[in-house]
Amino acid sequence: MINSLIKRRLENDEPVFGTFVKFASPNLVEMIGLSGFDFIIIDSEHANLTHGEIEELIRAAQLVGMAAIVRTADAGEANILHALDSGASGIQVPSLSSAEEARAVVRRAKYHPIGERGWAPGCRAGDYAFTPPKTYIERANRDTTVAVHVENARMAADIEALCQVDHLDVAFIGTGDLSQSLGYPGEAEHPEVQKVVDRVIDACKRAGKHFGMVASNPDALKQAVERGSRYIAWQSDMVMYKNALKSAADRFAPFRANRQEV
Repeated sequence: MINSLIKRRLENDEPVFGTFVKFASPNLVEMIGLSGFDFIIIDSEHANLTHGEIEELIRAAQLVGMAAIVRTADAGEANILHALDSGASGIQVPSLSSAEEARAVVRRAKYHPIGERGWAPGCRAGDYAFTPPKTYIERANRDTTVAVHVENARMAADIEALCQVDHLDVAFIGTGDLSQSLGYPGEAEHPEVQKVVDRVIDACKRAGKHFGMVASNPDALKQAVERGSRYIAWQSDMVMYKNALKSAADRFAPFRANRQEV
């Protein structure tokens, strides 16, 4: 039941395009998939989503053939386990500071012989035990995407070691938190921040490791592709919805010009 779409495309060095999902709306997820996105990143770090809501979002994504990555709240074993047992295509783990912490994430995300993920073939990801355990374990180890954030100075400094972590698919560059960690909060385009981003990208390219980026506008999207990113997050459901609402409101705003405030 695991959608391995982006895993296979990344293995073929093909770009995949997703968006962060912050709203607990399966209907909105279906629409995102129908519009042409390859994957969603369900944001349980910054959105107030329950494990049950996350599972419904995963189910909605799969219904329209879209992969579902869960950005966990942290690297805790329980959060990784809940996401993957619910059938997520993979995890994206924030707030790490070293390659060793990333190795721990891989161990928690993969079954033996790769890791030590909690044994539970009787879960949604395992087709509720309708799939033989051995077959499910092999598929889970093969098809689960593992991404971690590079979003602070410590992890950026350890990027060479991070790129050597086996079974880590994507190093996701979070320029927002990285800018703060480097002393330039909110200034993602600051030369000192971009210098670190360039160093991270260069290390990933040398090691043949995929790196991910956020694209908030067409120029950023073009730049991400040109820099070699194959895992790109375009805005979020909240931002796209906000922009659509603002555009609609702007249409009728002129007709309110003489309205008196109550």
